Amino acid sequence: MQMPARIDILKHKILIISCCLLAVSATAQNKPEFRGVWIATVDNIDWPAKGNYNSDSQKTEFIRLLDMHRGNGMNAVVVQVRPAADAFFPSPYEPWSEWLTGKQGAPPQPYYDPLEFMINESHKRGIEFHAWMNPYRAEFSIGKSSISPTHITRLHPDWFLAYGEKRYFDPGNKEVQQYVTNIVKDLVSRYNVDAIHFDDYFYPYRILGKDFPDNEKYLQYGNGMNKDNWRRSNVDSIILMLSKAIKKENRYCQFGISPFGVWRNADKDSLNGSNTRAGQTNYDDLYADILLWLKKGWIDYVAPQLYWEFGHKAAPYEVLVDWWGKHTYGRNCYIGLGYYRANSNAAWKDPNQIPRQIQALRNTPNINGMVFFSSKTFDKNPNGWNDSLRSKYYTIPVFPPPMPWIDSMRPEAPQINSVGLRKHDSLYQVKGEFLHPWQHIKNIVVYVYEDIKGDFSNPVLDKVYHFNTQGQQFLLVFPIDPLHKTKSFGISTVSRNNMESNMQVFQWQNLDE
Repeated sequence: MQMPARIDILKHKILIISCCLLAVSATAQNKPEFRGVWIATVDNIDWPAKGNYNSDSQKTEFIRLLDMHRGNGMNAVVVQVRPAADAFFPSPYEPWSEWLTGKQGAPPQPYYDPLEFMINESHKRGIEFHAWMNPYRAEFSIGKSSISPTHITRLHPDWFLAYGEKRYFDPGNKEVQQYVTNIVKDLVSRYNVDAIHFDDYFYPYRILGKDFPDNEKYLQYGNGMNKDNWRRSNVDSIILMLSKAIKKENRYCQFGISPFGVWRNADKDSLNGSNTRAGQTNYDDLYADILLWLKKGWIDYVAPQLYWEFGHKAAPYEVLVDWWGKHTYGRNCYIGLGYYRANSNAAWKDPNQIPRQIQALRNTPNINGMVFFSSKTFDKNPNGWNDSLRSKYYTIPVFPPPMPWIDSMRPEAPQINSVGLRKHDSLYQVKGEFLHPWQHIKNIVVYVYEDIKGDFSNPVLDKVYHFNTQGQQFLLVFPIDPLHKTKSFGISTVSRNNMESNMQVFQWQNLDE
């Protein structure tokens, strides 16, 4: 018989989120919501710090980031694990990243698997881990980047095109598409990631006066299409290949895209375009037809990067958040917010800019959450925004929204064997067990009521415990909040796809008697 899985803050085995019953839009915050943050590794933007090539120091640094974001209320991290045809994990295809070890191809010292470590530490804290990969960037700075002899640019130089100061895979090369798909397939087959995440770099952003040099492949494979349509078809084909490969390896693994914030301007498409004047767009410049992928169900979520302020002259935030809410086609939509823009101009010196953006997206139909760029900005608590998250917008913990097209099965409610107050050591205690299939339980959710005679149809979500599926039984132990006047509580379970069970409601008993 397996030992009971224990969740015990006294032994620091898992995060217990502090009780908080402040009347701050509690009901509105009860519903699932994606609360994520991007952690960029390219050029050591967020992690690890530039020059920090010691494995133990990197682990300490990453744990600090997780604890900071968890304390701010985040329930997901989007971590860049393949920034430039390199890897933050042992890959049979690509060398270790220079931004991990200082030299491309050199393994970590002392040796460890950063991806496995980051996934485990995130999941311990009830935080989803989305593996962020760049599809086509291969050399970050031509002539300056560290390039291993085994790097794919050395093995297949004919697969690549130089544009500006960077080297890119040729998206029109069918061998390239299969190569990238194989890398994603390998990662999903070996690691318990919650999602594969691609950003906005498909075809590169245009450089004034220079066309992307892919004419040779266009002449070879164009088949009578104009070049723009051919380029879009190349991106469409790899997205479909990736979608099929991910779901074949792990049907629960999500596939998400974080595109540039403007799909298309209305002057190019009066029917579906947004009332914006963006200089470049997904459809016309990056050749990414995001709406097609949503309509076809090839991706599970979209996280458009809306890094502009309210009233921006070319791309107003309020216009775009409304536009994306009307173009989700049944998939989840998380708005990318520009935390890094803090104090960059007068609009971003306004301490209400991010709070207003959060309120706006929460009031927009079909928007399911938000994700912030990027992690390092949180260290500065710009404009007191971290404080606003903790004290107002994220006071009540929630889990990310479900995706019923992946799995609509609700788990069974947990069986509670004993509940009560241990007044002698000021602790609540809950013993219970999961019913079949307990292996798919990810979280235990605790709701509280101000009074036993209160409205049981409107409980306040109080805690989200991550459950490591080590056994069927569980024990929750957490401190008594002296402000609590609660006489009853409810417990439910959440599946790995964030589907929630029915709630079991119980009254406290005094275990000291």
